Amino acid sequence: MLRGHGRLLRVTAAPVAALAVALVSSLSRCSLLEPEDPVVSALSPYFGTKTRYEDANPGLLPNPEAPRRDPELLEETCTPVQLVALIRHGTRYPTAKQIRKLRQLHGLLQARRPGDDGTRAAGGRSLGAALANWPLWYADWMDGQLVEKGRQDMRQLALRLASLFPALFSRENYGRLQLVTSSKHRCVDSGAAFLQGLWQHYHPGVPPPDVAGDRPGRLASAYPDMECGPPRINDKLMRFFDYCEKFLTQVEKNATALYHVEAFKTGPEMQNILNKVAATLQVPVNNLSADLIQVAFFTCSFDLAIKGVKSPWCDVFDIDDAKVLEYLNDLKQYWKRGYGYTINSRSSCTLFQDIFQHLDKAIEQKKSSQPVSSPVILQFGHAETLLPLLSLMGYFKDKEPLTAYNYKEQMHRKFRSGHIVPYASNLIFVLYHCKNAKTPKEEFRVQMLLNEKVLPLAHSQQTVSLYEDLKNYYKDILQSCHTSEECDVPKVNTSDEL
Repeated sequence: MLRGHGRLLRVTAAPVAALAVALVSSLSRCSLLEPEDPVVSALSPYFGTKTRYEDANPGLLPNPEAPRRDPELLEETCTPVQLVALIRHGTRYPTAKQIRKLRQLHGLLQARRPGDDGTRAAGGRSLGAALANWPLWYADWMDGQLVEKGRQDMRQLALRLASLFPALFSRENYGRLQLVTSSKHRCVDSGAAFLQGLWQHYHPGVPPPDVAGDRPGRLASAYPDMECGPPRINDKLMRFFDYCEKFLTQVEKNATALYHVEAFKTGPEMQNILNKVAATLQVPVNNLSADLIQVAFFTCSFDLAIKGVKSPWCDVFDIDDAKVLEYLNDLKQYWKRGYGYTINSRSSCTLFQDIFQHLDKAIEQKKSSQPVSSPVILQFGHAETLLPLLSLMGYFKDKEPLTAYNYKEQMHRKFRSGHIVPYASNLIFVLYHCKNAKTPKEEFRVQMLLNEKVLPLAHSQQTVSLYEDLKNYYKDILQSCHTSEECDVPKVNTSDEL
């Protein structure tokens, strides 16, 4: 069973067969061998939301079946009884909008006059010429879809979590997994890939059975523990921002909401990069814009993340440029998803409350000596799902807001989206039952992990909290944050009545 938004959703056996066929097909295409030595770029730490998970979390071991355990994780007398994970999708293709901008930039380079030299690239060819001849392999159909590397991100995350919390991810609990996802293909596919990782964990070395022809249900019957079915779509939970009228009116569709982003694009830091790139590529500076510069920078990140190659686009920029372009990306995230406007975070209160409803139910069942009905809840969303929630909880808040005019003052800011929500980023709540508790209040404790590292609690800076203390700290959000009130736009009375 899966818990949907406000109701319980039963997964039937029929979708399981479809997932099984997709799972076997995907397993036959993918390599589960150890990854080769990763390509590292000096620009990697500055790609913001386009950052690879391994660059934001370099401590990961090559073997996901033997992950490095955070020493702050509780063990011994405290047993994990429930895990609620909010997971961003894995590595994806660029969106169609980004691909169109790249095509525009590529056209500018190809239109350069014969004899234009530009900065020399390795091998004596100019960088502009190298990029003009660079194969533009991105196509509109890709439009933000999950790539094979993104599936690998999810499979390996599943293997690591199953190894860290074996009691929760046991074979017996597999049929009680709850999976919720946004409707975007990259999220649905991420959920399916996570299940593939669990398949590998439960059936190491077991070849998938033949499901060809007219026997699509054979895999389900061969592996009856595979009962949880495909992810369940719930956009009201995972894309809450699309359903919040105040956010849509005041931020998403408000031409002035991103004032600081637009001001920074025309500021001295970006103008310096524009002039430098124009000289490097030998194109008129008037033909370039901050948006085109940013898409060139992201193309370096996409080639690195998707194919593991360092393309010539990376040679256009140095680390100082990368820091400025990271700030431009962070400004957008700050004002559109973070602390810039209160509604950004308050629109996520339903998701926050949903997490605590799961935890409350697990405690209620444990207290009455019942088995926890949903030991693992997996929710697949976006960077735009995670950032508002973390802001709602008070994380990564700087003393001063990020603006178009304080770039230098914010060099050591907490709000760095690439460190917080890279591809495959995850926020995990782990509920523990502690046997040696002296009082009933001390019986249940909770830890939070961000990208598999224990996250200090906002109210105490400790790595573990009594569950009741955590609930009390967030009492306002849990009791007073109602989506209908937070997201309603006041109606303006336009009549002439007194």
